[in-house]
Amino acid sequence: MGVLSVHHVQLPYRPAQAKAVRHFYGVLLGLTEISHPSSDSPRYAAGTQKIDLLPFDPPQPLSPQAHIAFEVLNLPELRHALLNAGLPLDEVRPLAGHRRFYVYDPAGNRLEFIEPEPTGVWTV
Repeated sequence: MGVLSVHHVQLPYRPAQAKAVRHFYGVLLGLTEISHPSSDSPRYAAGTQKIDLLPFDPPQPLSPQAHIAFEVLNLPELRHALLNAGLPLDEVRPLAGHRRFYVYDPAGNRLEFIEPEPTGVWTV
Protein backbone atom coordinates (compact mmCIF):
# COMPACT_ATOMS: atom_id res chain seq x y z
CA MET A 1 0.00 0.00 0.00
CA GLY A 2 1.24 3.49 -0.77
CA VAL A 3 -0.06 7.03 -0.87
CA LEU A 4 -0.77 7.97 -4.49
CA SER A 5 -1.64 11.65 -4.22
CA VAL A 6 -3.51 14.25 -2.25
CA HIS A 7 -7.23 13.89 -2.97
CA HIS A 8 -8.33 17.13 -1.32
CA VAL A 9 -7.55 19.62 1.40
CA GLN A 10 -9.96 21.44 3.69
CA LEU A 11 -9.36 25.02 4.73
CA PRO A 12 -11.47 27.01 7.19
CA TYR A 13 -13.08 30.41 6.73
CA ARG A 14 -15.54 32.52 8.67
CA PRO A 15 -19.01 32.60 7.06
CA ALA A 16 -18.80 36.38 6.64
CA GLN A 17 -15.71 35.87 4.43
CA ALA A 18 -17.49 33.71 1.81
CA LYS A 19 -17.53 36.38 -0.91
CA ALA A 20 -13.85 37.30 -0.39
CA VAL A 21 -12.86 33.61 -0.32
CA ARG A 22 -14.68 32.93 -3.61
CA HIS A 23 -13.05 35.98 -5.22
CA PHE A 24 -9.59 34.95 -4.05
CA TYR A 25 -9.75 31.32 -5.22
CA GLY A 26 -11.97 31.78 -8.27
CA VAL A 27 -10.76 35.13 -9.64
CA LEU A 28 -7.27 35.84 -8.32
CA LEU A 29 -6.04 32.23 -8.46
CA GLY A 30 -8.20 31.32 -11.45
CA LEU A 31 -9.36 27.99 -10.02
CA THR A 32 -12.60 26.44 -11.25
CA GLU A 33 -15.33 26.15 -8.65
CA ILE A 34 -16.92 22.72 -8.71
CA SER A 35 -19.92 21.33 -6.89
CA HIS A 36 -19.42 19.57 -3.60
CA PRO A 37 -21.46 16.36 -3.26
CA SER A 38 -22.57 17.04 0.30
CA SER A 39 -22.27 20.79 0.89
CA ASP A 40 -22.90 24.25 -0.54
CA SER A 41 -19.42 25.29 0.61
CA PRO A 42 -16.93 26.41 -2.03
CA ARG A 43 -14.89 23.64 -3.64
CA TYR A 44 -12.23 24.21 -6.30
CA ALA A 45 -10.34 21.97 -8.68
CA ALA A 46 -6.54 22.24 -8.66
CA GLY A 47 -5.48 19.74 -11.28
CA THR A 48 -6.87 16.42 -10.09
CA GLN A 49 -6.96 17.56 -6.46
CA LYS A 50 -9.71 19.49 -4.71
CA ILE A 51 -9.69 22.38 -2.25
CA ASP A 52 -12.70 22.43 0.08
CA LEU A 53 -13.39 25.61 2.00
CA LEU A 54 -15.54 25.04 5.05
CA PRO A 55 -17.18 27.64 7.25
CA PHE A 56 -16.15 27.57 10.90
CA ASP A 57 -17.23 30.08 13.47
CA PRO A 58 -14.80 30.62 15.06
CA PRO A 59 -12.22 29.03 12.74
CA GLN A 60 -9.82 26.51 14.13
CA PRO A 61 -6.44 28.03 15.12
CA LEU A 62 -3.63 27.05 12.76
CA SER A 63 0.07 26.67 13.35
CA PRO A 64 1.99 29.56 11.77
CA GLN A 65 3.84 26.94 9.68
CA ALA A 66 0.70 25.16 8.47
CA HIS A 67 0.10 25.76 4.78
CA ILE A 68 -0.80 24.25 1.45
CA ALA A 69 1.71 24.50 -1.40
CA PHE A 70 0.65 24.90 -5.02
CA GLU A 71 3.05 24.17 -7.87
CA VAL A 72 2.19 26.64 -10.61
CA LEU A 73 3.10 27.66 -14.12
CA ASN A 74 4.08 31.31 -14.69
CA LEU A 75 4.54 32.31 -11.08
CA PRO A 76 5.48 35.90 -12.02
CA GLU A 77 2.03 36.41 -13.58
CA LEU A 78 0.29 35.16 -10.41
CA ARG A 79 2.60 37.28 -8.26
CA HIS A 80 1.70 40.36 -10.30
CA ALA A 81 -2.06 39.65 -9.99
CA LEU A 82 -1.87 39.19 -6.21
CA LEU A 83 0.24 42.33 -5.71
CA ASN A 84 -2.19 44.31 -7.90
CA ALA A 85 -5.00 43.07 -5.64
CA GLY A 86 -3.14 44.62 -2.70
CA LEU A 87 -2.11 41.35 -1.05
CA PRO A 88 1.21 41.31 0.81
CA LEU A 89 3.54 38.51 -0.23
CA ASP A 90 6.18 36.82 1.91
CA GLU A 91 9.16 36.40 -0.41
CA VAL A 92 11.90 36.21 2.20
CA ARG A 93 12.37 32.43 2.18
CA PRO A 94 14.38 31.61 -0.93
CA LEU A 95 14.53 28.00 -2.08
CA ALA A 96 17.42 27.12 -4.39
CA GLY A 97 16.23 26.27 -7.87
CA HIS A 98 12.71 27.57 -7.33
CA ARG A 99 10.63 30.70 -7.45
CA ARG A 100 8.25 30.88 -4.52
CA PHE A 101 6.28 33.08 -2.20
CA TYR A 102 3.66 32.82 0.51
CA VAL A 103 0.37 34.70 0.82
CA TYR A 104 -2.62 34.51 3.14
CA ASP A 105 -6.10 33.97 1.73
CA PRO A 106 -8.94 36.18 3.04
CA ALA A 107 -9.63 33.65 5.82
CA GLY A 108 -6.03 33.71 7.07
CA ASN A 109 -4.93 30.38 5.57
CA ARG A 110 -1.27 30.42 4.58
CA LEU A 111 -0.61 29.41 0.96
CA GLU A 112 2.70 28.73 -0.78
CA PHE A 113 3.13 29.08 -4.54
CA ILE A 114 6.18 27.47 -6.08
CA GLU A 115 7.62 26.98 -9.56
CA PRO A 116 10.90 25.33 -10.59
CA GLU A 117 13.41 27.86 -11.91
CA PRO A 118 15.89 26.27 -14.32
CA THR A 119 18.47 29.01 -13.73
CA GLY A 120 18.03 28.99 -9.95
CA VAL A 121 17.52 32.77 -10.04
CA TRP A 122 14.35 34.72 -9.34
CA THR A 123 13.55 36.44 -12.62
CA VAL A 124 10.36 38.45 -12.07
